[in-house]
Amino acid sequence: MTALDIAAIVWTLLALAIVPTQLRMAAPYGRHVRAGWGPSISNQLGWCLMELVSLLVFAGLFLAGPNGKTAPMWVFFALWVAHYVNRSLIFPWRTRTRGKTIPLAIVGSAAAFNVVNAGLNGLYFGWFGAVYPTAWLSDPRFIAGLVIFVAGAGINLWSDNRLIGLRADGGQGYAVPRGGLFERISCPNHFGEIVQWSGFALMCWNLPALSFAVWTAANLIPRALSHHAWYRRTFPDYPATRRAVIPALL
Repeated sequence: MTALDIAAIVWTLLALAIVPTQLRMAAPYGRHVRAGWGPSISNQLGWCLMELVSLLVFAGLFLAGPNGKTAPMWVFFALWVAHYVNRSLIFPWRTRTRGKTIPLAIVGSAAAFNVVNAGLNGLYFGWFGAVYPTAWLSDPRFIAGLVIFVAGAGINLWSDNRLIGLRADGGQGYAVPRGGLFERISCPNHFGEIVQWSGFALMCWNLPALSFAVWTAANLIPRALSHHAWYRRTFPDYPATRRAVIPALL
């Protein structure tokens, strides 16, 4: 086991260790924003900056590393870059959150997380991990993982579009989202992202990718539970049959 694998295991255990804290206290941004978290910046700029870190760190380490770049590895690279180009350079500026702010403390902590997460994965693929043979493209883990990744990304993008559309009239308030998976769960966008990175972990079959999948679930499941509770408090007629993040389960 390499030092990078050990670091990924420690990072994964940290994700599990903070779940109780995440369940007790929602991070103070978006609908959960509250005073006492210091200076803030534009919500759109904050999201751009903290997500851009993942794009630049991963791409830089992958491209600069001495590892050979085989076809499967270029697929991994393309999926990561496509997700974070959208997350950092497109999605924040599509959101109708002009005038809303996010604490700098949240932006900084998210950026620090992204440095570690993207760093572990970039170092694995670019520098210290196994070089995937071209035959990996036909491995059942790669094929199943790719299908799961694409399905999760599709759910995530569709859900984001539906949420953005709720403010098509220019309003800044919140409404009950309807249609598709929103009829089953409160946060299909979070569900999609969990599915997406679980697929990535399967198709890559390494510890840094697994650590990312665990961190995604550890962050987004408590966040979805907080959103679900907020919806129920805020809208008396909120559909009672909806779950928070996993259809029919949670």
